[in-house]
Amino acid sequence: MSILDSVRRQLVPIHPEGYIFIAGFAIGAFVLHWISPTLGWIGFIATAWCAYFFRDPPRVTPLREGLVVAPADGVVCSVGFFLPPPELGLGAEPLQRVSVFMSVFDCHVNRAPITGRISKVAYKPGLFLNADLDKASDDNERNGVVIDAPAGRFGVVQIAGLVARRIVSFVQEGETIGVGDRFGLIRFGSRVDVYMPSKARPCVALGSRTIAGETVLADLNSSAAALSFKAG
Repeated sequence: MSILDSVRRQLVPIHPEGYIFIAGFAIGAFVLHWISPTLGWIGFIATAWCAYFFRDPPRVTPLREGLVVAPADGVVCSVGFFLPPPELGLGAEPLQRVSVFMSVFDCHVNRAPITGRISKVAYKPGLFLNADLDKASDDNERNGVVIDAPAGRFGVVQIAGLVARRIVSFVQEGETIGVGDRFGLIRFGSRVDVYMPSKARPCVALGSRTIAGETVLADLNSSAAALSFKAG
């Protein structure tokens, strides 16, 4: 393997959504450098962070019937039964929900938690509260996707955060999506809620770190042993 090939293997792909932002940061860095070398270095560091933010690394998704995988990189900030957003049409009864909070240092490319047909895409404008708060699920700007799967209907909601100002969806109603496939992106800090059938058993706890498309979020297989957790 050549040195060039080795370098290429270490580089993480950048999602095309980030190109215009990285270019803007780079231009700003050169302008700042013209004003002051010190400011220029700050601008170049910010440009490197922007490129890091829009990274889109490949993922290895577990494939087993009944598994629900994480839609986002981040930290689990909520686990329990909650009413789904009314615009999703998932009913008026609480559903099992797991929420993942993404900081500005997490990869923000979102991936489908399960294979199925997209029956609804629903955008709702709102506030930009801290996405780590429970009320962000109700009050913040959000974009919801309903996936009809053999195991039931799932709601995946992208929620804008304190810094985030743009939710990007890659999918349309009627499409079929595979587990681990990219379905959207949120710019600059946010949260993703996953609403699942009540029989789903979470495989994560509050504070768990998740990797989009890889971490098992929940199991729909009722015969599997329940998980316990420890901190360490």
